[in-house]
Amino acid sequence: MYEQLEKLILRYQELEQLLGSQEQIADRALYNKLAKELSDLKPVVSRYREYKNLLKEIADLELVLLGKHDQDFMELAQIEQKALAEKKTALAQKLDKILAPEDKDTGRDCIVEIRQGTGGDEAGLFAAVLYRMYSKYADNKNWVVEPMYSSVNEAGGIKEIVFSVKGKDSFRCLKFESGVHRVQRVPTTESQGRIHTSTATVAVLVEPEEVDLIIEPKDLRIDTYRSSGPGGQHMQKTDSAVRITHIPTGTVVACQDERSQIKNKAKAMRVLRARILEVKIEAEAKRLSSARKTQIGTGDRSEKIRTYNFPDRRVTDHRINFTSHQLEGILEGQMDELFEALLKAESEKKNDRS
Repeated sequence: MYEQLEKLILRYQELEQLLGSQEQIADRALYNKLAKELSDLKPVVSRYREYKNLLKEIADLELVLLGKHDQDFMELAQIEQKALAEKKTALAQKLDKILAPEDKDTGRDCIVEIRQGTGGDEAGLFAAVLYRMYSKYADNKNWVVEPMYSSVNEAGGIKEIVFSVKGKDSFRCLKFESGVHRVQRVPTTESQGRIHTSTATVAVLVEPEEVDLIIEPKDLRIDTYRSSGPGGQHMQKTDSAVRITHIPTGTVVACQDERSQIKNKAKAMRVLRARILEVKIEAEAKRLSSARKTQIGTGDRSEKIRTYNFPDRRVTDHRINFTSHQLEGILEGQMDELFEALLKAESEKKNDRS
């Protein structure tokens, strides 16, 4: 751990020098990137410097204790020594937590995919409810939601929607949403008032950066076609829709929301990168089985994670046995209590492992 921390201090010092040079200030994009890296490193570097100063204090005190002193002085020194040892343990635990590999994506943006599951048109309507819920929560957090792809069913529900979420701690909270969401309610088309059960699946992917994943152009097949949509004056007359296939993995992404082929291609590439990176992350997590034990659930898309019961106005998260009777509030994006419970449970699992 300490070797890694020493490298972080060297990088921090290097960034300070770079940001102080006129050349970096002139390149605004590079300056912003380096400034963000410096800001991200500051907490751990400050904590490690505090830890190193504490080690020096302990060493100095031990030297003092080697000398001859009266009993009162020795008793005070030993009390101080015990306090410093406890502080050292606490700081070491904090440093270990900061450097934990499962925390490395905490501050990242994300891409969310929602698809209707079982239940026909009612499942699509529920998928639309989930999209609205996340959009409302994002508004509350001042995050930016950018739709990237969508497909609707005949009832006006959502077959599939893909959107990015940008903002502080967006992935940290939304990562818990991957899995099967179940709704129990009376559909508007049900004349007998019977309760139906439907599902929608959610996947939350890290928004990759260029350094995370390199995709070779030769591994891509890009097809263009005329996007579907309303007719009349808005009917597409050009092949603006884009479908990209990553040949080595067979991953396929389509995008047609924009009227520009270039914009659709850019959005499709972002989703493609996120999906391929997710496959790599899952493979690594399976290899490091101990890391998976710290997760809330498996993160598997087939795992039922939550039930929204409309008759009882109840939301239950099955992974942590959390129940709230504030169904309407949660669907309006008031999800802080839920996410706080999930974050607490995650933290407790990590502490149990350590």
